Amino acid sequence: MNKIAVVALGGNALLRGDETGTIEQQEKHTLETCEKLIGLLRNGFNLVLTHGNGPQVGNILLRNEAGYNQFNIPKMPLDICVADSQGGIGYMIERQMRNAMSKTDIQRNVLAIITQVLIDINDPAFQNPTKPIGRFYSKEEADDLYRRKGWIFKEDSAKRGWRRVVPSPRPVDIMNKQVIKEMVERGHIVIGVGGGGIPVYWHQDTKYLEAIEAVIDKDLASGLLASEINADRFYIITDVPKVYINYKKDNQKQLDKLTVTEARKLYDDGQFPPGSMGPKILAAIQFVEKTGNEAVITNEEEIEKDNCGTRIIPS
Repeated sequence: MNKIAVVALGGNALLRGDETGTIEQQEKHTLETCEKLIGLLRNGFNLVLTHGNGPQVGNILLRNEAGYNQFNIPKMPLDICVADSQGGIGYMIERQMRNAMSKTDIQRNVLAIITQVLIDINDPAFQNPTKPIGRFYSKEEADDLYRRKGWIFKEDSAKRGWRRVVPSPRPVDIMNKQVIKEMVERGHIVIGVGGGGIPVYWHQDTKYLEAIEAVIDKDLASGLLASEINADRFYIITDVPKVYINYKKDNQKQLDKLTVTEARKLYDDGQFPPGSMGPKILAAIQFVEKTGNEAVITNEEEIEKDNCGTRIIPS
């Protein structure tokens, strides 16, 4: 039986830099990303692919506003917008993965699953919104949207602008995880947990499943899924080839390998900001602790190489 790899695709998989996000741009980058995943298939991995959706769901929310203002079309809640983004991005990855394989001798079925993720309604994250969605705004634009819509904004850690933030509760369980496990074990390429999944919770009194206005971190949800299906390896794809300490300082240093204990200490020391590398390190730590298997943080250009990226291993 082939090994299982869960690959959490970063934002660069679909969009780069200050691109506007046309379908031509997104399809081009998605195909380039999928072509780089062929190496994992050749190396004996069955694949589960997960992805972010920050810019896309932000644009869907803006279309919500425009449709309501211009045509009085009822606005859809955030959970429906996340589901819309899962469908659109999942379709795009599915088609470009087939296009990438068509240039090779590899043939696999590819399917995207709309994924709901259970959260705890009492999670303290609801008192402190932190998860960025949508595009970057100037300070003046952010202040105006706060006054008019009540949206909460925080400045990007890289000083690229201001983005709307929403609560980001911790994922507790992945719905349909068994289906995903069965499909990937059969050799199918499965796309799931898009945008971190659609956050839902059970009403304790009625056992009614309900959605809530929040966004789950993609890397944490991907790591939980990887743990639940006992993946042999968990890849987190980002925009740097390795993890750094003292990032963008004169004494910055690339890390080739970290034990869980070392990674946890660096995380606790504040080396990894919560808005960028922090959730990736935490997701890697949790996966390795639960499974005893290896997590890798790297970029898509390096993923095909042996010993790529920063590898987080058991202590």
